[in-house]
Amino acid sequence: MNHLCIDVGNTSIHYGLVSGQNVQSAGHFPTHNFDSAPSPEFAQAVAPLIAQAEGVSYCSVVPTTNENLCTSLAEFTKPVFHLTYETCAGLDLAYPKPQEIGEDRIANAIAAQEFYGIPAIVIDMGTAVTFDIISSQGYEGGIIAPGLAVMTHYLHEQTALLPELKPEDLVNVEGAIGKSTIDAMKLGVTVGFSGMVQSILDKVSDGLAERSGANPVVLSTGGSVANLTKDWAQKSEFVQDLTLMGLGEAVKRQK
Repeated sequence: MNHLCIDVGNTSIHYGLVSGQNVQSAGHFPTHNFDSAPSPEFAQAVAPLIAQAEGVSYCSVVPTTNENLCTSLAEFTKPVFHLTYETCAGLDLAYPKPQEIGEDRIANAIAAQEFYGIPAIVIDMGTAVTFDIISSQGYEGGIIAPGLAVMTHYLHEQTALLPELKPEDLVNVEGAIGKSTIDAMKLGVTVGFSGMVQSILDKVSDGLAERSGANPVVLSTGGSVANLTKDWAQKSEFVQDLTLMGLGEAVKRQK
């Protein structure tokens, strides 16, 4: 059973044809294309996938795009499922205000629960870095921290002389002492980013392990994983399309 799954993020829409843990033809589309009107370009891009799909499943952290997204998909006459805190069948939300939980975080939690086991910690490294904890109680909550792009942009915006680093500048950064302004910034951002992620993970892991008596599964997803220091490669299981997998499972659970 294939579904076209769509994850609407702050800067990019990630989509793919999903069946279980299998994700085919994944692609990206700029979110701002839906700012003021439906997007025929997006409809054209996903048309071959919808032709193979039973329906559409989506989550969004940009509510203003939802109506235009659905209008763009209406021509295909396939059922559209919107994952929210009210439609996440099979996942208890042990959270005082579940309406505050990002829909992508709910999708990640469902994927972790279904395919990787609990207790689990999901680290999603996008515009923000989110840590989500899933246990036998369901989705328990998490932590939100600045993402890599936020760090580099803010450093540039708030200083007169420091340039803005590009994502490609921050891959495979080596050395311990910067010998130029750019090198010093690269080291500060990459080592600082990795250290922040590690520090938060240690705190969350220790607390979860102490309470449950089991070491949690650690999953990571999102584009900024590539910017972590090399020693991070063995500390988590990277799942590129975790959110899409969760969306596929979420719509499956409706039946």
